Amino acid sequence: MRPKSKILIIAGSDSSGGAGIQADIKTITALGSYAMTAITAVTIQNTTGVKSIVAINPREILNQIVFTSNDIRPDAIKIGMLHSPEVIRSVLKSLNKIKVKKIILDPVMVAKGGVKLINSKAIDLLKSKLIQKVLLITPNIPEAEILTKTKIKSKEEMIYAAYKLINFGAKNVLIKGGHLESKFVEDVFVSKDELKIFRNKRHNTQNTHGTGCTLSSAITTFLSCGKTVKKSCELGIKYVNSAINSNPKYGKGHGPINHLISIKIDKKFK
Repeated sequence: MRPKSKILIIAGSDSSGGAGIQADIKTITALGSYAMTAITAVTIQNTTGVKSIVAINPREILNQIVFTSNDIRPDAIKIGMLHSPEVIRSVLKSLNKIKVKKIILDPVMVAKGGVKLINSKAIDLLKSKLIQKVLLITPNIPEAEILTKTKIKSKEEMIYAAYKLINFGAKNVLIKGGHLESKFVEDVFVSKDELKIFRNKRHNTQNTHGTGCTLSSAITTFLSCGKTVKKSCELGIKYVNSAINSNPKYGKGHGPINHLISIKIDKKFK
């Protein structure tokens, strides 16, 4: 099987393997594409929480992006954890150099256990500069609340926040509804001329570590293969729901999901 496309991931590393760069690589590989990486930070964590974060020099982040892309040009880019203004400026500079159009931003701000992964100045720069550079932004509800400075307690408030992000310069927005307490999970997709609600049954499990990273990488993969933004969101959500439902139940806290759900093993290897 040959890879269908080439994707560059700009994100942090998760030592437990459930989120971050590790989840991104697994997702992109499981969906049949080729993953390249530019690591922005190294997090020391497991399913119970984050112990510490080691930042990567912003100049070396730029070098990873540009040097890699000059050799193997990505069809699409997924951006995850950007923890400081210096890192965001470095990423913006590199994006101006390599000029890739299909860019997905997952604005990672808070870890599953509640640890803050980005500072206030970085949030302001992300809102004022980076949002306009990407094709799609995929915040969860707490992230959308931080970006829009609004409280979100309902689907209607999710829609309001999504349009607020459009007014900030976002081209397309997918706000993930997993944090609302309800029988179904409703994810809101908004563009300048379209609104779509993706409604799926909620899975009763605490093993949801890395769902945001996985979803944005899945969307990036489908987008890189020629699907529309809305269709890529739909297929990405389906993949994540299947991965949650078949999670391997690892760890003592918020365990990982099953990134291998899309792979069918040939009988001769069983």
